[in-house]
Amino acid sequence: MQKTSSRLLALLSLLQTRPDRSGDDLAERLGVTARTVRRDIGRLRDLGYPVTSVKGPAGGYRLDAGTRLPPLLFDDGQAVALAVALRTAAAGSGAVAEDAARALTTLRQVLPPRLRHRMDLLSVTAVRPPGDRDADRTDPEVLIALSRAVRAREELRLDHRDGSAERPRRVQPHHLVTRRGRWYLVAWDLDREDWRIFRADRVRPRTPTGPRFAPRPLPGGDVGGFVTGRLRGGDGTTADWPCRGVVVLGRPAAEVAPFAPDGIVEELGPDRCRLTLGSWSWTGLAAALGRFDTGVEVVGPPALREAFATLAARYADAARPRP
Repeated sequence: MQKTSSRLLALLSLLQTRPDRSGDDLAERLGVTARTVRRDIGRLRDLGYPVTSVKGPAGGYRLDAGTRLPPLLFDDGQAVALAVALRTAAAGSGAVAEDAARALTTLRQVLPPRLRHRMDLLSVTAVRPPGDRDADRTDPEVLIALSRAVRAREELRLDHRDGSAERPRRVQPHHLVTRRGRWYLVAWDLDREDWRIFRADRVRPRTPTGPRFAPRPLPGGDVGGFVTGRLRGGDGTTADWPCRGVVVLGRPAAEVAPFAPDGIVEELGPDRCRLTLGSWSWTGLAAALGRFDTGVEVVGPPALREAFATLAARYADAARPRP
């Protein structure tokens, strides 16, 4: 016999999956008597769920759209915000997007007409780069398993896919984060004795989990800055790029700014601007600055000037005709 709270959730789920349900069908699926179903229907109504009785030979029940939001867990603004979040998530890809789409359908069924109309006015289309085959396809069950280990502070054994091979890892999971549509696990790698960031769609957790652990402090103390810094090639103590330089370009600031979203662009005149930009390496930064197709004056540091000299020699060698 299910507990009343879990049975009510199961009953609500059954009512949401099909317009009409007979009392006998509900009783059979829940493993209870028809009298218990009638009592549970009354409890749902008391909570604010608009369950109506359906007349007919067998009788039944239907979950209609309500005049208010049951069970008063969300106000109108929160309900619309939830719909926007689900709509945005559903516009993505993978299993999470599919689950978000189903959740959006469930939410729409019980929204009052005025809020349902506002939700229907919102249309979101996901625009992905052509040939984007590397979209995040993390299994929601993986996210749940990782999140559970993080909250319980329990060591985790997992298989991590690196290229075509899977390798076992033992980690102390600290944070589950999302960044630019992708999920990451921040963890202390017990075998390598260092912090690591694992893409969740490349992780397969093993069970059972290991012993509990006392969390160690994260470098820099801020998980957002740590993840950003590590993904930019730094040690995670700062979110800044490990290499940052300043140049003067022979182009107007208005032409440079749209192509330097992470940089600082300062106007020096109608056809000149100063650009401060970062990258994961000095040669990478020099190559990025070369794409503006104009004269470049290096303000500093000297490492950036050396990187330009290295690239100049490399490009000159590439330009030589080969026999």
